[in-house]
Amino acid sequence: MKIACGTGAVALSARDLTAGYGERPVLRGISLEVRAGEMLAVAGPNGAGKSTLLKVLSSSITPWAGEVELLGRPLRDYERRALARLLATVAQENSAAFRFTVLEIVLMGRAPHLGPFHLETRHDLEVAYAALDRFGLRELARRPIQELSGGERKRVFLARAIAQEPRVALLDEPAAFLDLRHVAEIFARLRELRAERGMAVVATLHDLNAVALHADRVLLMKDGMTMAYGTPEAVLTAENLSEVYETAVYVGRNPATGAITILPGVNEAIEVRR
Repeated sequence: MKIACGTGAVALSARDLTAGYGERPVLRGISLEVRAGEMLAVAGPNGAGKSTLLKVLSSSITPWAGEVELLGRPLRDYERRALARLLATVAQENSAAFRFTVLEIVLMGRAPHLGPFHLETRHDLEVAYAALDRFGLRELARRPIQELSGGERKRVFLARAIAQEPRVALLDEPAAFLDLRHVAEIFARLRELRAERGMAVVATLHDLNAVALHADRVLLMKDGMTMAYGTPEAVLTAENLSEVYETAVYVGRNPATGAITILPGVNEAIEVRR
């Protein structure tokens, strides 16, 4: 599979990844590339292998075959602390065992940058508060994480990842549990970070309209395999989506914005109305 290249330097790439659990394969020959400042969306139905792919890209799971490179260097060559300075992850579900405050959670993102005595400096606090401000969380800084809603907790862990000042962010369903306003704000903040820092983002997303609106490129998966890879216009076609999701799909254009618009089950809905 040929991978199209953008204008920025390659931040993260993978070649022919195969991985699984025990003897059960989940990923089969996945290749991808994301450049500095780009957002790569990973889409596909439940069980497609999206979360497993992020775990391989983050070095949480060792692939059976293939290789991941971060900034042109094999991921396996990085020492853990060095890797954490460059790569941040946010899981789909996040929790804390103890009653840490929001500020304490976000400050954990500074751990890879701390000196030998592991004490936060004024700079670390400034970075943490800047991350809180970016996600509209400063008023919650002293609140225990357990007292927050699911959407608020999602924003806290996104802020923690940003406080790491990573070159690459791996985000598993970053818009989950968020209302419409906060979904729009999350993608706006990610766009800012990509432009300001050249941060590359790989995000799994179920919302295909969000994929169409925000991603530079799309990896469409099914059963652990690549079904399509490229720009949203090339990947998010009715033919591709109908095959992957096994349902009728309408793909058109939003008359107000010109963005791709995707509606599932349109043919069935028309039949019911008749």
